[in-house]
Amino acid sequence: MTDTLQRGSARWEDRVKVWDPVVRVFHWSLVTVFAVAYFTGDEAETVHEWAGYAALALIALRLVWGVIGTRHARFTDFVPRPTELKNYARQVLRGRERRYMGHNPAAAIMILFLLLATTVIGVSGWLLTTDWGWSSELLEDLHEGAVNITLLAIALHVGAAIYESIHHRENLIRSMFTGYKRAGK
Repeated sequence: MTDTLQRGSARWEDRVKVWDPVVRVFHWSLVTVFAVAYFTGDEAETVHEWAGYAALALIALRLVWGVIGTRHARFTDFVPRPTELKNYARQVLRGRERRYMGHNPAAAIMILFLLLATTVIGVSGWLLTTDWGWSSELLEDLHEGAVNITLLAIALHVGAAIYESIHHRENLIRSMFTGYKRAGK
């Protein structure tokens, strides 16, 4: 019997830990509370509101962890400079983008956008429950518009993860569960 644990096409020891538990739990918890909030809407108002509050709390945690967390969780590790993003976009158009151990520049921009959009959704939703924002058509339009834009961004995010998984021969969705990515280039 071999002492090597096989996982897919790569050996387990040929993997490196990239995503810490905080990042992974945050990611899947935000996916869950967003889905709960989306599917409850007006039908289960209390559940919808608490899902929104949970999303805001998760984002607050992620912002703190983005400053004090592990290497690949920190914003300083993955938020690109404009020239780096431009160069990466050129490489993608040529099909020659390099593999990143953490987030690539496009994924970093998507993460920042999703954090911001979800914050807009949560804050506008909360404001709709206050005396100041109650029955504000402007806030309602902002809330619903942000949800619709975020749904499009989520679809793009998932599509890009699938593309990257195929292009770099690495299951990125699985790595968000296990925390491990393939070592090397």
